[in-house]
Order: sequence, then structure tokens, then C-alpha cells
Amino acid sequence: MSGGKEDAHLARSIGLFALIVYGIGDMVGAGIYGTIGVAAGKMGNAVWLAFIVSMVAALLTGLSYASLASRYPKAAGAAFVIQRAFEWRFLSYAVGLSVACSGLTSMAAGSRVFAANLQPIIGSPPLWCIFLAFIASLTLINLCGIRECIWMNMICTTVEVGGLLFVIAVSLPYFGRVDYLETPSAAGALTLPLLMSGAVLTFYAFVGFEDLLNLGEEVKNPRRTMPWGIVVALGCVTVLYVLVSIAAISVVSYSHLADAQKGAPLAQITKIAAPWMPHQIYTGITLFAVANTALINFIMGSRLVYGMARQGLLPAPLGAVNRSRRTPHAAILTLAAIVSILAFSGDIAELASATSLLLLLVFALMNAALIMLKTRKSESKGEFEIPTVIPLLGCLVCATLIISRLASAAAGTRAPLIASLLLLMIGILYFVMRPRDVVAVAD
Repeated sequence: MSGGKEDAHLARSIGLFALIVYGIGDMVGAGIYGTIGVAAGKMGNAVWLAFIVSMVAALLTGLSYASLASRYPKAAGAAFVIQRAFEWRFLSYAVGLSVACSGLTSMAAGSRVFAANLQPIIGSPPLWCIFLAFIASLTLINLCGIRECIWMNMICTTVEVGGLLFVIAVSLPYFGRVDYLETPSAAGALTLPLLMSGAVLTFYAFVGFEDLLNLGEEVKNPRRTMPWGIVVALGCVTVLYVLVSIAAISVVSYSHLADAQKGAPLAQITKIAAPWMPHQIYTGITLFAVANTALINFIMGSRLVYGMARQGLLPAPLGAVNRSRRTPHAAILTLAAIVSILAFSGDIAELASATSLLLLLVFALMNAALIMLKTRKSESKGEFEIPTVIPLLGCLVCATLIISRLASAAAGTRAPLIASLLLLMIGILYFVMRPRDVVAVAD
């Protein structure tokens, strides 16, 4: 159990290399394995260009997060920064829980994907048995400690990144065989609206870098380590995504990549470029990728809830820290129970899409918060300062992506409605909880 105030601190066990691997694993696990096929169907052979444009959008916000991390390395992450900048408890509360919701829905969806992929391999157990066992396993790892979580993340990241590097390697002989600007449009031409539409889609392959902010109290020398961890992770993932997208459309027609009936995109590539490779291999890699994403979301959510409880935004017991393992055990167990309930929901794809909209809103607010903090003379500078124009551009880009999604009739209106409902529920919870005043102080 947690002890006195002197015991209520997380263990600083994460160095720069581990932080970079953590960030890469978070983005890759939730990104390229799930988006490359759909993105190729929309962008054609120019899909690699969409990844570059979305990387610019992600890097603008990533640089803002890196600067904020060097100023305020706090487990509460976005909630702490928003409170510090705007001094508005409700906004801090809504932002913190919006980020937590995105992690929980992603983890619940991941548990069902894991079960669906594993069941054909092991046989008879019903899906609910598999995904509950999966959630229980992740809970045990998270309870053991951040060091164990980081080791698990390193193993999973090695497997999933290794799978992508293998795809690139076997596809090299096919490079240069297609027109890399050909698109599915009637004229086959690459237009600015098409490029922006593709960037909106591929942007979500970069989501995950923001989770690093919630590890601020478990990173060694966080004011220097965290900014470089975020920037280097984004750079590595960009190179990987561009090479994989070029490899994909060099080997397989973009129309085939987008056709789910023809199998997973990466499996289609290896079937042609490495026909000797058993198809079960990429099923296994997918399981590692899903497990890694779910674990990282679990770590992020539990640390965020712990940090918000320490700020007074959630019930104080959720800020408890285990004496021996130095983990926020109360937050971990609470979120495990919530995710287990969410996993029984038949269709949470729209909920996951809605929380992506919430994340873009959070990104816009975080960029705005940095602008406000940079203009406040009483605020101390961090070790990674950036020009004000960067968060300003980041704010505009996030707003553009949100407007593009809301204006897209083809994408439907259910996700925005769910996002609005989540915000309403968060608002109701706030007024029921009546959290005490928050003292937003830096270390």
C-alpha cells in the first residue's frame, strides 16, 4: 500500500534509449500495421508523400510537447500543463480525462483484436476468455513496475520494428518499378485536397508521442531526456513509415493493399517478395504490435489518472503508490476494470475514432498552452525552447484536421456525436466530483 507523502513518488528508471524505444513502440504499434492499406487505397502510389505531410503536422505538436516536457516533467501530463497555462480546473479535468479515454478505448479495441487473431491459433476458448486473460496479463506487468513494462515494450518493439525492416529489405529489388505519384483519382493526378485528405488519415499513425509526457516522473533527468526522446522517436518513425510505404506500393498494387479480402497489407508484400516465409509469422508480429500498443496505453492511462489524483482532479486514493514496486496500483486496477467492461462492447471502432478527435482537440489546446506560457514572464524556461511560431502552426494544423474530419460527409457523423457525448459525461462527472483547488507547481 502507499505510505506517507515521502513514499508517494514513482521510481525514475527510464533513460534516453528506453524512452525512444517506448515512443517508437507506441507509434508503430498503433500506426503503420493498421493504416498502410487504407492509406494506399486513398492515396495510391503517393501514399509515402501523405506520411511526410502528416509527419510535419505531428512534429509541430511533438516539438511543443518536447518543450513542455523540458519545463514540467509531470505524470499528469496534459492535465498539468493546461491547468498551469489557463488556471481553469474544468478545462484541465476535461483534457486529462479525454486523453485517458483515448487510451482506454484503444486498449479495449486492442484486446479484442488480440483475441480475434489468437483464437484461430489456439482453438476453442471463447473470445471473452482470451481478451480478459490478455487484460489480466497486462495488468500484472503494469503492477510489477515501470522497469518490467519497459523491458516488455523493448521486446515487442524489437519484434514489430524488425517485421517492418524485414519488409523493407525484401522489397528493395522492387524499388523504382512504379510511378510514385500515381493516385486513384480519375485523372491520376496528385492534388492538394487529396494530399491533405491523405495526411488527415496517416496523421493517426503518429499518435502516441504524446504518451511520453505522462512518464515525466519516471524518467532520469527528465528536463533534458524527454525532449530528445520525443523528437528522436518521431524522426525514426517517419523514416520507417516512408520506407515501408514505398516498399508496399513497389511490390503490391495499391488497390490490392486496400482490399481486406486479399489479406493484411504486410502479409501481401511478403507473399510476393518472400514467398518462402510462413504466413503465420505476420500474425505473430501483429499480436506483438497489438500487445505493445495496449500496454503503452495502459501505462499512459494509469500514470495520467495517478497524476490527476495527485493534483486533486480525481479521488485521492487513485494517487496511491505501492511501497515496494513504486507503481500507481490503485489507478492500474481501476482502469483494468473499466477496460474489461469496455472490451465487452460489440463495436468500439466509432468510439476509438471519436477519441481521436478528442486527441486533436487536446493537441490544439497544448499548443495554445505553450504559447501562453512562453509569453508569461513569471514562467521559467526549459532546456528545450522553440520559437512561438511552431506551437502557433501546430494549433492551426490541428484545427484544420478537426475541421476536415467534421466536414467529411463520407466519414459519417457518429464519431463526432460520440466525442460530444464523452465531453458531456466528463462535464457531468466534474460537477459531481467537485474537485478541490489545484496547485499547479513545477518541480
